[in-house]
Amino acid sequence: QKSYMYAIVEIAGQQFKVQKDQKIFVHRLDAQEGKKVDFDKVLLIEDKGKVTLGAPAIKGAAVSAKVEEHVKGDKVIVFRKKRRKGYRKKNGHRQSFTSLTITDIVASGAKVAKPAAEKKETPKTEAAPKAEAPKKEAAPKAAPKAEAGNDLSKMTVAELKDMAKAKGIEGISSMKKADLIAALS
Repeated sequence: QKSYMYAIVEIAGQQFKVQKDQKIFVHRLDAQEGKKVDFDKVLLIEDKGKVTLGAPAIKGAAVSAKVEEHVKGDKVIVFRKKRRKGYRKKNGHRQSFTSLTITDIVASGAKVAKPAAEKKETPKTEAAPKAEAPKKEAAPKAAPKAEAGNDLSKMTVAELKDMAKAKGIEGISSMKKADLIAALS
């Protein structure tokens, strides 16, 4: 049996199976060449046959890597054509990658990311304003009715028709806005 340690870690939205001293290419990271980066979203670790599985990540586990260089991948040609229509489009693309060398896999005792704790606190503060929001919306709905007596020309035709129905005016379906204002005045 193999006696090496490996981990499955999520880096830049993708999962990689990594071992110590392994070189991998990941989507471009915002880190300078030669710097050390840590990834704390470790999903699985196997050490000498002992498997540790996270739900979804293992707390305290981390994978350390050194940024070797930023490179571009091979060119991919994108060619689109519609036959008998004279439509041809040729486009090229080179994906940006970051070359990493895995330096260490820590099963426990790694530093826990602090932004996760801050995210848990923010929903509590947001819950209170959400309860107040419907009250604010209810107030503007009552305001147009109060202003209705002041200025009928600012109201919509639908609002004018509703007021005419309430007053019992007949033939409002064929009336224009000016006729409705005259009838309500």
